[in-house]
Amino acid sequence: MIFKRFSSTLANATAKSAWKKSCYYKIDFKIKENANVFEAVQKFSAYNIGCLAVTNTDEKVIGIISERDYISKIALLGRSSKETKVSEICTFEPNLSTAKENDNIQDCMNKMLLRNVRHLLILDQDSKDVVGLLSIKDLVKEVMDDKDKIIKTLGEFNIGKGAYLEHF
Repeated sequence: MIFKRFSSTLANATAKSAWKKSCYYKIDFKIKENANVFEAVQKFSAYNIGCLAVTNTDEKVIGIISERDYISKIALLGRSSKETKVSEICTFEPNLSTAKENDNIQDCMNKMLLRNVRHLLILDQDSKDVVGLLSIKDLVKEVMDDKDKIIKTLGEFNIGKGAYLEHF
């Protein structure tokens, strides 16, 4: 006889599972490359987000624009956000940070730390098209959910609810 073991669900958490809990899953996280930066800032504010995927005229994601881009390339340089196109300040390939849908959370965090970014574009596992956007906040939420589950399991075990004997 052995006690039932609790396990971390974080090992099974993927970029896609974190994204589906994210605010980016519920909103239009894209902006056209020919839009002005002011429109991007309006979306940042309206959705309370820090990044948008940039699309070309064919709706294909070609880059990413963040609040950091706005601060360093518009505000600090005294440029006009209404007169500057998104394509002038966004990040394009090969400097985009991406994750595949099935990448685990740890790999996503490592990519963000390595590149010093707070967002990853999520690529479809097969077609390699962009299907989503993930923030560091989304990853932290996923980690915290896992920790909460472990704490709950340990608490139930402590009061005698969480363990049972298995028979072979």
